[in-house]
Amino acid sequence: MQLFDERREVSLPRGQRIVSILLLEDLAIVPLLVAVTLLTPGAAKLSPGEFWQAIGIAGASLALLVAAGLWLLNPFFRFLAASNAREVMTAAALLVVLGAALGMQLGGLSMAMGAFLAGVLLSESSFRHQLEADIEPFRGILLGFFFLAVGMSIDLNLMARQWPLILAGTLSFMLVKAIGIYAVARIRSKHGEGLYRAAMMAQGGEFAFVLYAAATQAGIFTTQVNAMMTAAVIVSMALTPLLVFGLRFVMPKEKESMDGVDAAEDLSGSVLIIGFGRFGQVVSQPLLARGIDISIIDNQTQIIKDAGDFGFKVYYGDGTQLHTLHAAGAGRAQAILVCINDWAAANKIVELAKAEFPLVKVLVRAFDREHAIELVRAGVDYQGREVLYSAAAFGREALKALGVPDEEAEKVMEEVTREDRERFEMQIVGGIYAGRQLIRGNLAAVTGKSAPIDPEAEAAPVKQ
Repeated sequence: MQLFDERREVSLPRGQRIVSILLLEDLAIVPLLVAVTLLTPGAAKLSPGEFWQAIGIAGASLALLVAAGLWLLNPFFRFLAASNAREVMTAAALLVVLGAALGMQLGGLSMAMGAFLAGVLLSESSFRHQLEADIEPFRGILLGFFFLAVGMSIDLNLMARQWPLILAGTLSFMLVKAIGIYAVARIRSKHGEGLYRAAMMAQGGEFAFVLYAAATQAGIFTTQVNAMMTAAVIVSMALTPLLVFGLRFVMPKEKESMDGVDAAEDLSGSVLIIGFGRFGQVVSQPLLARGIDISIIDNQTQIIKDAGDFGFKVYYGDGTQLHTLHAAGAGRAQAILVCINDWAAANKIVELAKAEFPLVKVLVRAFDREHAIELVRAGVDYQGREVLYSAAAFGREALKALGVPDEEAEKVMEEVTREDRERFEMQIVGGIYAGRQLIRGNLAAVTGKSAPIDPEAEAAPVKQ
C-alpha cells in the first residue's frame, strides 16, 4: 500500500483491482484461523460427537457476531451519537473490538479473528467515517506496536544459522505465489498487467504473523519454526521494492489505445492550440465564444478521449515535431497557442514555430519567471506565467476578506503588479543581477531595512 500511495495508483483501475485482491487475501485469515483451531493437538483427541459440537459452537459464535454487526451496530452507535460525546463513540468502538475478540475466544476460535471481523463489521457501519477519525491516533500507535513486536520476534542468531533455508523458502514461496497470481491475472488481463500484479503481491502479508503466532500458541508450530516462517515473510517484504524496481526492465512497453483518436492531418483552424489540459481548456473558451475557428492537438490519448465526451474535437499530435505542426495547419494559422505544462517541450515548439512560421503569432504558457524571460528572448509575441494572474486575484480577494476596502485592495494589487512588471523588464534588459537589485530595493522600501547580500544566492537563478 505504501508503494501504491507513492506511485499514486490507489485510485486507478489497476490499483483498485489489486486492493480488492489484497482485501480478499486478508479475509482468508478467517478460515485459516478456524483451521488452526481444528488442527490443535487437543482436537485430534476429541470424539466425533465432541468434534462436531466444537464446530457447531464455533460456527454459531461466528454467525452470532456477524448478525450482531449487521443489525445491532447501527442502532447502538445511533443511540450513543445522541450524547454528542466523541469519547463515548471511541470507547464504544474499542469495546466492540474487544467484545468480538472475547466472543470468538469463548467460541473456541482466535481472538485475532474476532478483532478482524469486528473491524470489517465496523467498516460497514453508517458511522464508519466518524469512527475512523476517532480511532486514527490509536491505529497509528497500535500499528507501530504491531510491527515493533514483529521485529522483536526475529531471532537473529537463528537467521544467521539458517539463512540458506530461510532465503530458499522465501524465494520459493514468492515464486509459487507469483506464478499463481500471474496465471489468474492472464485470464482477464494482458501479459504486462499479470507481471505487475505478480511483482506487487508476491510477498507475504502481515496476517501471516497473526496466523503463525496462533499456530504456535496452539502447539502446531514450534518456536523455531515460527521464527523461521516469520523471518521468511519479513524478507519477502524487504525484497518487494527491489522486485518492483527491477520490473521496469522486463515490463513490455504498453501501446496506448488509439481507438476514437484521430491524428492531426490537414487542419485549417485560424488558431492552433497545442495542449488541451486544464490551461488549454480555459484558453479555448473565449475563442469559441467569439466564433473563432480553432484546431486543437494533444499527445495524451486520455485527454483526447475525455475531451470528446464533452464535445471537443482534439486531434493526436506531438507539437515538438515539425511535420506534426505542418499537418496541424500551423503555417496557415493566424496564431499558435502553446498551452502545455512542459518547459523544454514549449521551448522546442517556439524554436520550430519562429523558424518555420515567422509570420504566425506565437503565444506561450510560461512555467515561471525564468521561463518567461527565456520565451521573451526567443521572440514570442506573448508569454503568460501560469499562476501570476490567478495568484494576484487570490491576493486581492484575501485583502478584501481581511477588511481592506475594495478600492484600496485594487490599488495595492495594481502597485504589486506594476513592481512585478518593472522587475521583469529589468531582468530582461539588465540580466538576472539587475533584477535582484531591484527586488532588494523594493524589499528595503517596504521593510525599511537593507536586505543582506548573499554571494551564493547571487549566482542562483531567480524563480517566482
